[in-house]
Amino acid sequence: MSALIGRALASEGALQLADVAVDALLQEVRLTPKPGLVDQRGSGVHKDLTLELMELSAHTLRDTFQRIAQAAQGHQWINQVLRETLGHEGRVGEQEMLQATLGVNTHRGAIWALGLLTAALNVKTAPKTVAQLLSLAGQLASYPDRFLELASVSNGARARAKYGVDGAREQAQKGFPQVMDGLSQLHMSRAQGADETSAQLDALLAIISRLTDTCVIHRAGLEGMHWLQLQASQVLQAGGYSQALGQEYYRELEAGLILRNASPGGAADLLSVCLFVDALVERGVIAWKL
Repeated sequence: MSALIGRALASEGALQLADVAVDALLQEVRLTPKPGLVDQRGSGVHKDLTLELMELSAHTLRDTFQRIAQAAQGHQWINQVLRETLGHEGRVGEQEMLQATLGVNTHRGAIWALGLLTAALNVKTAPKTVAQLLSLAGQLASYPDRFLELASVSNGARARAKYGVDGAREQAQKGFPQVMDGLSQLHMSRAQGADETSAQLDALLAIISRLTDTCVIHRAGLEGMHWLQLQASQVLQAGGYSQALGQEYYRELEAGLILRNASPGGAADLLSVCLFVDALVERGVIAWKL
């Protein structure tokens, strides 16, 4: 009986964690404004995306994150088998997403990033702090996946090959350094009295200012990405979006991004990770630091 109860509790915990992941995706897509991205005003530069489609996609991924959490609970620590299980569940989740969205890629990057963190949280030697969580996720990302098929090449992969830059995989393997940038800015903006919308947008801008975002590079080249990084830094240096000057600089950033027909999709994925981790800290699942 006790074993059955233990499995039931583990299943309930996995579902709750999946709910937190889905909520983070919904917070990210609903955050308004966001430059060039889908938000409550419209679709940004994306002709094939809508807010409703992004919300549908987020809800569709609940089962994926729950399966990943449950699979990780059977492992003592991060290992090769878990990496390949994560890869399998991620690909199944991607197909479920594409079926729901009629073939539109809405959250491929988020499946990768949030899947890594969900798995890292559920091994028996689970992390206790944010830094430990991101480090474990990086270790998991560093294992190869022997069953990964490279027949379908993403836009991010094309940008990495053309320009020789890092992408989502390398960001994960390094322990998500730009997630830490976003979290630090989120906490700083809140401490300085910014409203939650401004604080979350500041977190996104902090990520943008340092991330090699292959989504931007694919549409606007390296020059476009460097321009965006400088513009994002300028908004933050003006005190962030809660300040009048920061809003003025933000409008310039957004107009320039629309002109370049580009959007920081990689940064948006990492913002959802920030919001996920922030919720875990708020719930007491992990500590900001010991």
